[in-house]
Amino acid sequence: MLGLTVERACTAFADQPLVLRPLIVLRDLGLGYLRLGQPATELSGGEAQRIKLATELQRGQRGGTLYVLDEPTTGLHPTDVDRLMLQLNSLVDAGNTVVMVEHDMRVVAGADHVIDVGPGARKIGGTVVAAGRPGVVAEARASRTAPYLWEQLYAYESKGSLPQHPT
Repeated sequence: MLGLTVERACTAFADQPLVLRPLIVLRDLGLGYLRLGQPATELSGGEAQRIKLATELQRGQRGGTLYVLDEPTTGLHPTDVDRLMLQLNSLVDAGNTVVMVEHDMRVVAGADHVIDVGPGARKIGGTVVAAGRPGVVAEARASRTAPYLWEQLYAYESKGSLPQHPT
């Protein structure tokens, strides 16, 4: 069975609920392509984070836990991002707090609260340039992120004619 992907293992162990449950969690976190028995040294940082998250999701949900994630969607297909976000939203719905560094504007647009730190990186960065609901940050003139967030928030509503960003 080693070498089987998580996705294929879900099918192979469909009649084994104790084995199937953790496999489904891995798949739902966007890790269906990983091989069973794959060495940890071959995992990216994002994959390792999601495996830790899968371990946490296997425990009974108590609420009141703080989860801090660093760009958990990096390298994920949009469908896998959606799966991951469903899992993270279920953590929040259970009374937990999820804080993450993220650059995927689709994910940022779905956040409850955004803190935009800039205006750049390293020595020229580190200042909070905007904070609040995604719509508030999208209107912040000092934010380099705002136009991209604005586009993500309003692209679907406008169906082609995007309202002008307030810069």
